Amino acid sequence: MNKTLKALSALLTYPTAELQQAADEIRRVIDADKLIPGHVRQPLHNLVNELASGDLYDLQERYVLLFDRTRSLSLHLFEHVHGESRDRGQAMIDLKAQYERADLLMAPGELPDFLPVFLEFLSTQAANEACESLGQPAHIFAALAERLRKRKSSYEAIFRALVALANAKPKVEEISALLESPDPDANDLAALDALWEDEPVNFGPGSGDSCKDGLVARVRGAMRPAPGVASASRSNPRP
Repeated sequence: MNKTLKALSALLTYPTAELQQAADEIRRVIDADKLIPGHVRQPLHNLVNELASGDLYDLQERYVLLFDRTRSLSLHLFEHVHGESRDRGQAMIDLKAQYERADLLMAPGELPDFLPVFLEFLSTQAANEACESLGQPAHIFAALAERLRKRKSSYEAIFRALVALANAKPKVEEISALLESPDPDANDLAALDALWEDEPVNFGPGSGDSCKDGLVARVRGAMRPAPGVASASRSNPRP
């Protein structure tokens, strides 16, 4: 389990030459552990092949268009459960405190709810604990997978794999609620500007819900490479 999650974490990072060089190792880990169902494993291999053989600048541009420019595909978990509410700030503080208690450190400038960080942390945990933790944001993974499917993106396979590994399967109504949020095209600048406008900050009781509270209680992350997979850069630079 630890090597598989580390491999998925690496695949979700900003493409670098180091990630391309680690492609063969990532491919071997995915096959050796055999934790991911075969029908999901093959699409993962397709993604690995794309990352290994593609032009690095094209891969980086694709990554930015998907995960940075489009809020609905954000790799920051709390974006999907808190948005810009006050709860998100407190959740970040709680995550950072959890890292410190575990003597685990993040890279400078990296936010604690970044999904590759979460997966790296789970790669250090017992398999049953990791699967339980994956179950909490499984509805987020499922919604992201569906949005990536509509874009015909190979990154969809990572999120299908995470849903498959989770011990609790996402509820249809929770997925539907996320999919009702705006999901503009990355090239529609007007729609993107409107989506990124500041949201009102909610205070006091009732500003959250049980789904959010459950995720905050479970999602705890930090950074530590799992053995057997070359560590890719996770400082998330931008071209």
